[in-house]
Amino acid sequence: MFERDLMTTLRHWKDKSQRKPLVLRGARQVGKTTLVDEFAKEFDAYISLNLELADDAAVFQRYTDVNEIWQYLCLKNHIVQNKNSKILLFIDEIQEEAKAVGMLRYFYEKLKWVYVIAAGSRLQSLVKKRVSFPVGRVEYLILRPFSFCEYLSAIHGNEWADMVRNLSVPESMHEEMMKAFNRYALIGGMPEAVSLYADTKDIEALSPIYNSLLQGYNEDIEKYAKNEDQAKILSHIASTCWAEAAQSITFAKFGDSSYTSAQIHDGMNILERAYLLSLDYPVTAVKAPAKPNKRRSPKLIMVDSGLTNFFLGIQLDYLQNDDLLDTWRGRAAEQIVAQELRVVLDAAYRDNQYFWVRDKKGTKAEIDFIWQYGTHIVPIEVKAGTNSHLRALHSFVNLSKQPITAVRVWSGNFFVQEAQTPAPDNIPYTLINVPFYYVGQLISILGNNMTLE
Repeated sequence: MFERDLMTTLRHWKDKSQRKPLVLRGARQVGKTTLVDEFAKEFDAYISLNLELADDAAVFQRYTDVNEIWQYLCLKNHIVQNKNSKILLFIDEIQEEAKAVGMLRYFYEKLKWVYVIAAGSRLQSLVKKRVSFPVGRVEYLILRPFSFCEYLSAIHGNEWADMVRNLSVPESMHEEMMKAFNRYALIGGMPEAVSLYADTKDIEALSPIYNSLLQGYNEDIEKYAKNEDQAKILSHIASTCWAEAAQSITFAKFGDSSYTSAQIHDGMNILERAYLLSLDYPVTAVKAPAKPNKRRSPKLIMVDSGLTNFFLGIQLDYLQNDDLLDTWRGRAAEQIVAQELRVVLDAAYRDNQYFWVRDKKGTKAEIDFIWQYGTHIVPIEVKAGTNSHLRALHSFVNLSKQPITAVRVWSGNFFVQEAQTPAPDNIPYTLINVPFYYVGQLISILGNNMTLE
């Protein structure tokens, strides 16, 4: 078992005096159950229920009082309670029993001393059943595929991961760390794939895992749908969306289909709630707050680069190119950066990732990502080359007419420079050059180089 970074967050939750039942969300097979099973080792006792099993689901059908449920579970599991006991109750696949969802409220109100975690691979299906988690009575965490630091710990050990976390990779290690990041972008972060690669170092051996994961997602599709027609739409999206990763899309006739914009949009929203993809909308402002313009085309980001690479058959492209920016027409770099930034967003309790486009007809200025830092909007470009190639970034700086700190993600070393836009504007700005392997440390990097306002 490789320790996930979210374990630290779980420990903080455990120590809260005003703790609420925790709902753990995330895509299928990202390791939710494994994470909770490992966390359970830090408790005096552990009760695990899987509501896909009839006997476990029957507990919530048989009893209507939370105290009766708890008494039954303790007796069945031979648990003797005392005031100092720390007992973890894990309710997996909670979406299978609506009464269990409602019961979380009463665990919070009547049994606050019980540690309760709920999870499920299809929590979004509760929307179809018109069931929601009790408002104000639960809290949420999201588990993503392995981040780069988690991957480093698994493959190269904690010393490598700590160098990245502490922003202390020596220049002599830069090329090796870039090779490690490129391999991470190729393999992705699905736990089963990372685990097998840690054992075998054989990329070809991962193909059955990727295939099984994709088949599992496809088989789950009909369970997300409201009806048979929507199931067909979801199936179409699932079979075509991987090829559109890391680029702006239009909903109408998506994937050369005859489906309407509304049908595709609704379908993608369902898969977004399942954490299989995300729709990242553009902002057009250069000053805070960063508000998305949902009349414009969103950018499609998939759950995992490894699955994307396998589905599209582009693994060889990674192996033949030393630089991510040369792989899959640069989209490989944007997909993996988006994947890393999504974990940063979770840590900052933000739901949405954005990019920037210039709000002027006849222009194509686009910045890959933006990050709101205090009252500043920080543009983030994934790009190689000299400053003269940062045309969209210069457009952003010129429009802002105020001091700007920008980030360039690239394959070079980390350094901060004072730059300016080309003549005639010549507006100065600060450019933080960030190697790919530091993307997950964005908050620390900005904290070291900007004043929070």
